[in-house]
Amino acid sequence: MAINAQMIKELRDATGAGPLDCKKALESSAGDIQKAKDFLLEKGLARAVKKLGATERLTNEGIIEVYQHHDKRVGVMVEVNCETDFVAKTENFRRFAKDVALHVANMNPQYLRPEDVPADIVAAEKAEQLRRVQDEGKPANVVEKIIEGRMKKFFDERCLMNQVFIKDDSKTISQLLQETVAVVGERVEIRRFARFAIEKETNLDGA
Repeated sequence: MAINAQMIKELRDATGAGPLDCKKALESSAGDIQKAKDFLLEKGLARAVKKLGATERLTNEGIIEVYQHHDKRVGVMVEVNCETDFVAKTENFRRFAKDVALHVANMNPQYLRPEDVPADIVAAEKAEQLRRVQDEGKPANVVEKIIEGRMKKFFDERCLMNQVFIKDDSKTISQLLQETVAVVGERVEIRRFARFAIEKETNLDGA
């Protein structure tokens, strides 16, 4: 099947990949757009980790995604950055930002990454886990490993990048980010987020 400019543009708009990569993907998939997307994803995943770690690549573009829950009691703002304005306008990048905002609204992470958790909170949690292990009478030779496992759970529950994605429990937000990098072809970063919620008051009188 002959690959034309319109097909290349359609694939590029959907993925953010370069025109040559789009053309190669379409040629390898005989013009099938979905197969071409899968081809670009597979190719991009191999480069995703490298791009994520390339701190010299500036992420000065992006969007502020806003989400409001249907009952109007929960609202979220998420800043997601990328390298170019072109990618910031692509469907895949914007879908990622929407998914992250939805996730934050429902899972209420307290921090972005484990390294963002204040040292005093980490120390207090480790002390609490040590006390619990000792109260449980665990053998001394396994205490450290048990605490390590419980601290991992502590971070996984509270840190956005470690949390299991609400729409797909087979991946974490970090893995979702890597997949997005693979598709759009450049570095993507969740810069910050804020969650606002109207909490129900507890009546101490029991009335």
